Amino acid sequence: MHTSLDGFVAGLNGEMDWINLDDALFDFVATMTDKADTALYGRVTYEMMQSYWPNAGEKPNASKHDKEHSAWYNKVSKIVLSKTISEKGLDNTIVISDQLTDNINKIKKQDGKNILIFGSPSASHSLMSHRLIDEFWLFVNPILLGQGMPLFKDVTETTKLKLIETKTFPCGVIALHYETKRN
Repeated sequence: MHTSLDGFVAGLNGEMDWINLDDALFDFVATMTDKADTALYGRVTYEMMQSYWPNAGEKPNASKHDKEHSAWYNKVSKIVLSKTISEKGLDNTIVISDQLTDNINKIKKQDGKNILIFGSPSASHSLMSHRLIDEFWLFVNPILLGQGMPLFKDVTETTKLKLIETKTFPCGVIALHYETKRN
């Protein structure tokens, strides 16, 4: 999840034009997607992803990242947290609208690779409130937004984290990898 230094994942109107990206960061994310066979999204992010990634790699001006991520996106299983959309007509996609803890834990117990969540702050807030996130990858951008959508919202319990690794990118972003410590 990209975040500003002061802890916002989007501006007040959902803007994310402040996020710094470069080829090194894209290449790093590709190493993460190689280790994942499931992508989890909230409805808004899923609809945004669906409008771009299925055909992004086929465009004449597609970048290396667009080609690679589009291919991954098209083959990966998708989970969408939403109370308003239906699975009907969706390819390789499961919609979870209730019983979040039971449904996510059932999926986590299945054989396979990692589950990645991209963006999706509202879905992340729901997952955090149910203590369903095992690891955090935070991409801290060198900017103070002052206001916007917070990374952590309505956190009511202390969650201890263990720093696993850090990585700095030429664009100024610092990646922080934390593991959730379970009692």
